[in-house]
Amino acid sequence: MKKYLLLIFIAAFTSPLLAQKVDSIYFHLYTDSLKKGQHNYINVDAKLSNGRWQPMTAKDINLSCSNATFSGNELIIPADFNVAKVTVKAVLKSNPAVWIERTIWIKTKPDGDLPTKEEIMRDTTPTKKTKGKNK
Repeated sequence: MKKYLLLIFIAAFTSPLLAQKVDSIYFHLYTDSLKKGQHNYINVDAKLSNGRWQPMTAKDINLSCSNATFSGNELIIPADFNVAKVTVKAVLKSNPAVWIERTIWIKTKPDGDLPTKEEIMRDTTPTKKTKGKNK
């Protein structure tokens, strides 16, 4: 019984030593500009000491922006927003010396109309393939 307790004790105290350290954090945005009137997901990834990547959430990092508000990893840009760009900062909670800050532009041109169902179906109609050898 003592051997099992000793084994559990050793495992509990050595597991934090095996955890990978965050070397740096990066923004990997899905777009080149943010949209007004929407929740814009700000993707932050950490590069670990073993070279692997790990996604970061609001549990791992503090996200801030002076002109807009965050809800988790989502930056909320109001529809009546009149600033051309925002500066977003991400700080690692476990080590505030690891942080990143980027300026991101706000989209100014409106989105075009979406294609109709008929337009989509016309563009995706399969072509018939003929069997046999080409002559």
